[in-house]
Amino acid sequence: MNPAYEKLLKCYDSYKAKIDFTPKVALILGSGLGDYADDIRVVDTLDYHDIEGFPVSTVPGHKGRFIFGYVDDVPVVCMQGRVHYYEGYEMSDVVLPTRLMKMMGAEVLFLTNAAGGIQLGMHAGDFMLIKDQIASFVPSPLRGANIEELGVRFPDMSQIYDLDLQDIVKRAASALEIRIKEGTYIQLSGPQFETPHEVAMCRTLGADAVGMSTACEAIAAKHMGMKVLGISLRAASHQFRSHTQKFRRRLTPLPRNLRRS
Repeated sequence: MNPAYEKLLKCYDSYKAKIDFTPKVALILGSGLGDYADDIRVVDTLDYHDIEGFPVSTVPGHKGRFIFGYVDDVPVVCMQGRVHYYEGYEMSDVVLPTRLMKMMGAEVLFLTNAAGGIQLGMHAGDFMLIKDQIASFVPSPLRGANIEELGVRFPDMSQIYDLDLQDIVKRAASALEIRIKEGTYIQLSGPQFETPHEVAMCRTLGADAVGMSTACEAIAAKHMGMKVLGISLRAASHQFRSHTQKFRRRLTPLPRNLRRS
């Protein structure tokens, strides 16, 4: 058996032994959004330390636990704290949480992050809906022997981010009179921030925002057949907190087929 898949199964067995909950939507909460999980109707929690073999974030401010509950009537699992490639983990460990949430039952992966703005005209506190991504500067999470139980050897990545979910976000933003930009996200390895020439390179490649996460998780999710949505938040300012508090109340509505019957 593939070692990465064997580890994933152990994590799943550990989760099932402790939690009786089936989410339909998975949220990975980036920097500045971790408190969103405190506002949902919480049913249960599970610390990463309590899952056998699960990678644990070493980044300050990442609480390191799953939150299970409901946003309106949608069953969700939220990650308060993600792991990053720059922390020294293998890429298979970085995407293990994404794969685990799919095995829990999640059909949609909602990715968030705090990123550096490259697109001209972006300001601190701006939201950017991720339309596409560049992941060529970090190892592919699909590198090595394919895990056939998860997906095909050569998955199509021509439309990673789901168009219907993007339309929902744009309608919610319009209803709240929040300006939301659209663009391409690029993941670099980190942990150092980018030099001016690296930023110029990213802009030349067509990137609008840069960070150290997200793209690899999106690849793993798409490989498993999940619908993927992503939003980047331009690095924090006094606008950031008020905007996120306002916007997070409208993370739903979601399609009716994702709501609890």
